[in-house]
Amino acid sequence: MRAFRFESLTLPPEADEMRRKVRAFLQEERDNGRYAAHRTSWSTFDPEFSKRAARAGFIGMTWPKQYGGGEYSNLQRFVVTEEMLAAGAPGGAHWIADRQSGPQILKHGSERARQLILPKIAAGECYFGIGMSEPDSGSDLAAARTKADKVDGGWVINGTKIWTSNAHRVHYLIVLARTEPPSENRHAGLSQFIVDTGSEGIEIRPIMNLSGGHEFNEVFFKNCFVPDDMMIGKPGEGWTRVTGELAFERAGPDRFMSDIRLLVELVDKIGREPNERQAVEIGRLAAHFATLRRMSSSIAGLLERGESPVTEAALVKDVGTAFEREVPEMVRKLLPIEASLDDDDEYSQAMAHVLLHAPSFTIRGGTPEILRGMIARGLGLR
Repeated sequence: MRAFRFESLTLPPEADEMRRKVRAFLQEERDNGRYAAHRTSWSTFDPEFSKRAARAGFIGMTWPKQYGGGEYSNLQRFVVTEEMLAAGAPGGAHWIADRQSGPQILKHGSERARQLILPKIAAGECYFGIGMSEPDSGSDLAAARTKADKVDGGWVINGTKIWTSNAHRVHYLIVLARTEPPSENRHAGLSQFIVDTGSEGIEIRPIMNLSGGHEFNEVFFKNCFVPDDMMIGKPGEGWTRVTGELAFERAGPDRFMSDIRLLVELVDKIGREPNERQAVEIGRLAAHFATLRRMSSSIAGLLERGESPVTEAALVKDVGTAFEREVPEMVRKLLPIEASLDDDDEYSQAMAHVLLHAPSFTIRGGTPEILRGMIARGLGLR
């Protein structure tokens, strides 16, 4: 039976220096009133913030300079990510492209795709969505029915994707499609494509969320042409590519820090003299947070060594998003208040923001049932 790899990690001096740099940038953003931390998060779509973050060098950090990157380490990128999350920075425009789509293209895309797309991502001017989930298939990606048929010079895609965040705003989707008919090996015959959302044959329909906002979408492909050099990897490699991409999505601090600003606002609201229950529960939440942070930083260390911590990433995502769902439930018991986005009180606003988005925390990136199956397989238990 294989064991988890969560090694103790000490961040190097250059990571501490990067932390000081990003903190100064974020402080300047807040001082200039460019965003309100208690009302925004990493999923808040703000293209102007993304462009400023790019000019400061905080997008595409680990990529080669020839593609607009900074050639920093994964550990330096890790501290920037957690500082952005802790500060409630509105990085939603560039987040997916920087976190997973760009690295996927860098590692497995064609040279034309790298040269065309990566510098724009690094400049904060190109945004991506994830074209994985489909109607009636839940989190079972192997059940994908979207098809890509080979034609002269490329592929023609037909099918539907759902819950595609910001599809109406992004420039590209990475789409998982069947390039071969289904077989006994459900993971065979899948491929990934970089699809320009401005292409003919794409229709995007909104799905409104609980807060009345438009983030999710259903995307329909009808004879949508994609050039050969916009395939990621080779035909039939889609399952391997998509599981590798999900390791980037599941391992980072954004899987346990989505509502960290609510915890910060709670501590500020209670002040220096909590009652006994408040002290115990805040201490417990802080301890859980510290453990998750150590696990996530350990994965950053594995990525820095060129390893693929798929099982460890699944565990961080499962435990981390369960923590995210617990935070608002515990916080409102410790300090009951009528949450409202229209309230002048920052704690009330933060609570309202989190309560409206919390139902999605354990769904996006894979449900707990799917993740626990992956963990069991990774450990050799099934």
